[in-house]
Amino acid sequence: MSWLDALNATLTSWLAPVFSTPTLRWIATLLLCGAYLQGGLTKAFNFGAALAEMKQFGLRPAAPLAIAVIMLEIGASLLVMSGLFCWAGALLLGAFTLFATFLANRFWDAPLPKRYETENSFFEHLGLVGGFLLVAAYDLHG
Repeated sequence: MSWLDALNATLTSWLAPVFSTPTLRWIATLLLCGAYLQGGLTKAFNFGAALAEMKQFGLRPAAPLAIAVIMLEIGASLLVMSGLFCWAGALLLGAFTLFATFLANRFWDAPLPKRYETENSFFEHLGLVGGFLLVAAYDLHG
C-alpha cells in the first residue's frame, strides 16, 4: 500500500462518519436549494414582480408560468431536502437551472464589460446543474 493509499484510508476513516450524518446532509441540501426556496417565496409574496420577470424574458403567458416556476422552485427544493424523491427534485432543479441559465445569462450577446459578469454567472449556474446531477446520481445509486 502506497503512502497515498494509506493517507486516503486514514482521512476517509476520520471524515466518513461526519459526512454521512443526516444533519450535514440536510445542511448541504439547504445550501444547495436555498436560492430556489428564496426565489420561489419571493415570487409568491410579490407576484407582480414574478409577472414582470416572466415578461422581461419574453415568457408568455406570464401568470401560469410564474405559478409553475414558484411551485417548481419550492416543491423540488422540498423534495431534495426531505429525501423523498430526492432524485426527481434534483433533476427538476437541474433542468430548470439549465434552461434559465441559457435564457438569462446569454453572455455571448452581452456588451463589454457586462459580458464578463454574465459569463461568470453562466458557468456558476452550470456548476449548480452539475451539483444537482450528482445529487440525483447519489440518490439513485445510494
